Amino acid sequence: MPDERKSGFVAVIGRPNVGKSTLSNRIIGQKIAITSSKPQTTRDQIRTVYTSEKGQIVFLDTPGIHKAKNRLGEYMMNVARKSISEVDLILWLVEAEEKIGPGDKNIAKQLSGIGTPVILVINKTDTKRKEELLAMIDNFRTLCDFAEIVPVSALKGTNVDILIEQIYKYLPTGMPFYDEDTVTDQPVRQIVAELIREKALKCLDEEIPHGIAVTVETMQYLENIVNIDATIICEKESHKGIIIGKGGKMLKKIGSSARYEIEKLVEQKVNLKLWIKVRKDWRTSDMMLKNFGYDVQRTN
Repeated sequence: MPDERKSGFVAVIGRPNVGKSTLSNRIIGQKIAITSSKPQTTRDQIRTVYTSEKGQIVFLDTPGIHKAKNRLGEYMMNVARKSISEVDLILWLVEAEEKIGPGDKNIAKQLSGIGTPVILVINKTDTKRKEELLAMIDNFRTLCDFAEIVPVSALKGTNVDILIEQIYKYLPTGMPFYDEDTVTDQPVRQIVAELIREKALKCLDEEIPHGIAVTVETMQYLENIVNIDATIICEKESHKGIIIGKGGKMLKKIGSSARYEIEKLVEQKVNLKLWIKVRKDWRTSDMMLKNFGYDVQRTN
């Protein structure tokens, strides 16, 4: 009997802050993509891998689609567009709101004529009544010819199993791309850097988060502890003072929150040291973007 397992790539797209990373983390049961209440948290394509007896789904979690204001923004949009063109299926994630905004119309325009099946995933449905949800579905049907429409709550896990069943329907038959115990192709250092950035996003004011990056300088595994030196890059001297905080309190808060998550990731005690560097207008510099891990040339 031939192997009927399925295997394919699925892009998770949507406006900023609709829960794309939360959904990816929920499906694989592990935190890989960082989450935040602030928009434009995800800056790069993050691959997470879900494997079951039915086959393997490789999710491409993409940056939120928005109007780019600098080279970093352009890079993020190129990543999102490139992901759409490379997959077997697209999950378009929207929040459970009845109104269709200009951002949604822009995404629908980009999806028109691509030939790839699109599943509309309506997230945060636990906040809506059934009547409101049905009205929203009717509104969105006018935007795109969806293969399926699936309401979920990524945070609570509601209907996520149904979504996975629907995804398998549209994937080609084939062998897995990764070993069955693989959950991401992201290097540990990259995940660590992103976890630190997540904690900085949650602790800092609105003005600063988009202007920070994190690089892991050293990561040394010893018998009972992992020593990590990481640098938070910001754009202004005034931001540096805010990140450090009075008496170093803010930096300690970021460090201790990040250390807790990193210890869960590496399953060892962690000694985390954070440093701050100012790199003026790094988001507009191709060279600095590349230095901080954003492969600008790949998306041009």
